[in-house]
Amino acid sequence: MDFTPTPEQTAARDLAARIFGDLSTPDRLVAAGTGTDAELWKALCAAGLPGAVEEVGLLGLVLLLEEQGRTTAQVPFAVSCVYGLLAVAAHGSADQRARLLPGLRDGTEVATGALPARGGVGRVRVEDGRLTGAVPWVPWLRDATFVLVAAADRSLWLVRTADAGCEPVELTAPWRAGRLVLEGVRGERVGDTGAAGVAYDDVLATARTAFAGLQAGVCAGSLARAVAYTNEREQFGRPLAAKQAVQLRAAEAYMDTEAIRVTAYEAAWRRDEDLTYGTHALTAAWWASEAGRRVVHAGQHLHGGVGADVEFPVHRHFLWGRQLDAYLGCGGEVLAELGDLIATEETA
Repeated sequence: MDFTPTPEQTAARDLAARIFGDLSTPDRLVAAGTGTDAELWKALCAAGLPGAVEEVGLLGLVLLLEEQGRTTAQVPFAVSCVYGLLAVAAHGSADQRARLLPGLRDGTEVATGALPARGGVGRVRVEDGRLTGAVPWVPWLRDATFVLVAAADRSLWLVRTADAGCEPVELTAPWRAGRLVLEGVRGERVGDTGAAGVAYDDVLATARTAFAGLQAGVCAGSLARAVAYTNEREQFGRPLAAKQAVQLRAAEAYMDTEAIRVTAYEAAWRRDEDLTYGTHALTAAWWASEAGRRVVHAGQHLHGGVGADVEFPVHRHFLWGRQLDAYLGCGGEVLAELGDLIATEETA
């Protein structure tokens, strides 16, 4: 294994860090409220970062999403890259790639996905290419031009959001979510019809890996704010950071953050190298859920009473961390799925 970024990945990460750092500031996040930062999305697309994901791979995307997570930037970057760009590039037909990839690369098209175990599978039926059913909430649905839907048989279908029903839903994090309603909507199949579930498994594992990378950034940002605060805040003439209990809590949060990061890196690297990575993606998802929850709670705790202020910047990391904790399966669910997968592989 070699997680050292390539020059292309490093350049993309540094560019993303600069754009997110310049444009996703606390003041701008307050001004955006729960909406999408359209100016930031335009800047990312103008810099060519969505399109660069095809070149830098899933590991490169994880690096980019870490930078988004550090600032909790409110743009549909993760969903559009995972459920649109990477899904179509890996499993779309030649015609689908020719039609859809240009718009996804330049940001004029935005994709999202309705497919995790808790959201899509088992709720949507397909008959003669038409989809019927509802998905309780889909992230960034209100910004998407199309959504990748998983049917009950684990087949994947692209649906134009203009053809479906979308009812606004407010989540813990400001992800512009919506309830997806499908009433005989025509869908476009993605993936080989003769290998049901293969595309679904790959897209779900890719999503879990990518969002684990996003969680690593959210946790790193929360911890950085906590470290800065405890070094500045004094009690009895000494910085809070000088207290051993504070140091130990921060150290534990740091180790948890690194565990999320390294497991996401490994899963992403394996996918880029065309190696099996299903168990690795689930491992990354488990760390993102269990450790991510601990880290964002520690970030608030280390801020003391200020941490309870919903208008203080660290609270955004808490909201994102708790949303990512439950997205694509919480810790216990992911662990059970990981155990089943390991048992199946050993039997095979």
